Amino acid sequence: MAKTTTVASIGGALAELGRKVLVIDLDPQACLTYSLGLDSEDLEFSMHDVLLGRVDARLVVTPTEEGPDLLPATIDLAGTEAHLLTRTGREYVLRSVIEEVGGDYDFVLIDCSPSLGVLTVNALTAADEVLIPMQCETLSHRGVRQLLDTVEDVRRLCNRDLKVIGVLPTMYDSRTNLARRTLADVEERYGLAVIRPPISKSVRFAEAPSAGRSVLSTASGSRGAEAYRKVAARLVEMDS
Repeated sequence: MAKTTTVASIGGALAELGRKVLVIDLDPQACLTYSLGLDSEDLEFSMHDVLLGRVDARLVVTPTEEGPDLLPATIDLAGTEAHLLTRTGREYVLRSVIEEVGGDYDFVLIDCSPSLGVLTVNALTAADEVLIPMQCETLSHRGVRQLLDTVEDVRRLCNRDLKVIGVLPTMYDSRTNLARRTLADVEERYGLAVIRPPISKSVRFAEAPSAGRSVLSTASGSRGAEAYRKVAARLVEMDS
């Protein structure tokens, strides 16, 4: 859930800063879609239809109360990969979609599936930069290593300019040695920058999706909301 919370919260924070933002839900679980107030079962079209070329992306883009526009997901995305596997240039389908609509936005954020399949490779091929949310609850970074290996493959084959911004620590509890060791270990092991401030562990993040909003709306003055605002401000600074 950390990745979805991060996309929703950074997207909302960028919108607060006056930026035009598009968020793309590329996960068949449709958590981002739900978190921003849409019921995926009520949608006529979704990213599944966009990626298969059945409908223009602009007809699927949906404004949200949070500020960003959304390209929503449904469970149909689970079958999208099978369709794309037989398509020539399948890695570039999402890039083509973003080229069509991206000019309308200052930032496009993509919430990927946890699996490293065709959809995630599409996201990495379309992206300029990668931010890796990482829960600070375990010293096992196998998922980070696997993602970095995939990033290297995408750089070599599809997107040589892809850049990893760094790791954003989430579910962070500064009172524990485990959290501090986790950050030190990921910096040393992978040579990745740690994006600060870390996102503190809070029940507010679990409460926000049920309201169809991000924590910036449901708990605007919380430490977590303020931390995401600072991360968004840093992204704006890096983009300028």
